[in-house]
Amino acid sequence: MEITSVPTGYRLSQVPLGLPACALVDLGAVAENVAVVRERADGAALMAVVKADGYGHGMVPVAGAALAAGATWLGVAQLGEALALRTAGIEAPVLAWLTVPGDRFADAVAAGVDVGAGTGWVLDELAAASRATGRVARVQLKADTGLGRGGATPADWPGLVEHALRLQSEGVLAVTGLFSHLACADTPGDPSVAAQLRGFTDAVGWARARGVDPELVHLANSAGLFEVPGARFDAVRPGISLYGLSPMPALHTAGELGLRPAMTLVGRLALVKDVPAGQGISYGLTYRTPRATTVGLVPLGYGDGVPRAASSAGPVLVAGRVRRVAGRVCMDQLVVDLDGDRPDAGELAVLFGSGEDGGPTAQDWAEAAETISYEIVTRIGARVPRVYLPGPASQEVR
Repeated sequence: MEITSVPTGYRLSQVPLGLPACALVDLGAVAENVAVVRERADGAALMAVVKADGYGHGMVPVAGAALAAGATWLGVAQLGEALALRTAGIEAPVLAWLTVPGDRFADAVAAGVDVGAGTGWVLDELAAASRATGRVARVQLKADTGLGRGGATPADWPGLVEHALRLQSEGVLAVTGLFSHLACADTPGDPSVAAQLRGFTDAVGWARARGVDPELVHLANSAGLFEVPGARFDAVRPGISLYGLSPMPALHTAGELGLRPAMTLVGRLALVKDVPAGQGISYGLTYRTPRATTVGLVPLGYGDGVPRAASSAGPVLVAGRVRRVAGRVCMDQLVVDLDGDRPDAGELAVLFGSGEDGGPTAQDWAEAAETISYEIVTRIGARVPRVYLPGPASQEVR
């Protein structure tokens, strides 16, 4: 078994006693990452993407830290997320881009939320919400420039723009933005990137020629921000980079990009015991100890978002050394082979963190589970308390 000795970081002293597990979220790291992104944005406005509960880090605290560090917009997927930000007292501009018929359009219009629209029925729902609330709906039109997901195709774009302009002339909505999304920005040289950039430029030009005068034109996600300078336009829309993870780990580590991971996932050992050579561990007995050893039980499992696909592979830092999960990850717990060491019950087990001290990172877990770091942090469940380490004075929330 590969064992690496590493020191433990100061952040671990912040883990409250008595918690089986928690996720430490360093808001100072979020602020530092915002500063890195702002420098790369070359003057473009920064829309901090805080969807999916801030990629698992906590939407409201992360939003406050990002705004305090210089973000001027927030981006979410669903209207409910945007309204939760408003309920928390955050008044900054917010764009939500994923809606369904019958969604909370009236609430969003009343709250001054910008809504993304890539099809005509969204415009009609917004117009109805405007008439019901007496407020002008704010809409940002989305073009599908090649991702093949949300947004109007080049064939449908003229109709969408004309539809929006008709409703704008009636005074029920205002077109505040034009945007699209890149498919392969994390693969420099992929021909789709240049094709999408051309397609988006054409779509924006067509809309402007017909009288659309948007506040924001935006295309670049995290990878686009770092790798496609021509995609920056008026604003950039970073997500994963704000949380300190690389959007293109095959090309650049987080550290090489100047980013610092913000989440540290830890559990406390519930039990340490001696087992003989050949002892099967966990369901299916897929792991057997190669020698007489000690094992530790960590109260984190796939019910908390730890990927079962990383069974017998996920790295865990215990007592200053990096171990591996022994056997299958269970719903509520996992086992690590401690290689004969005997840390006390209550000792911290770090599944991933900043990596600054040589411990495992979310990217290490992504590789062990054959997935991406986005999934590793975003899937950490509600049973795991978030403990926030102080960052800059963030925007006041209630």
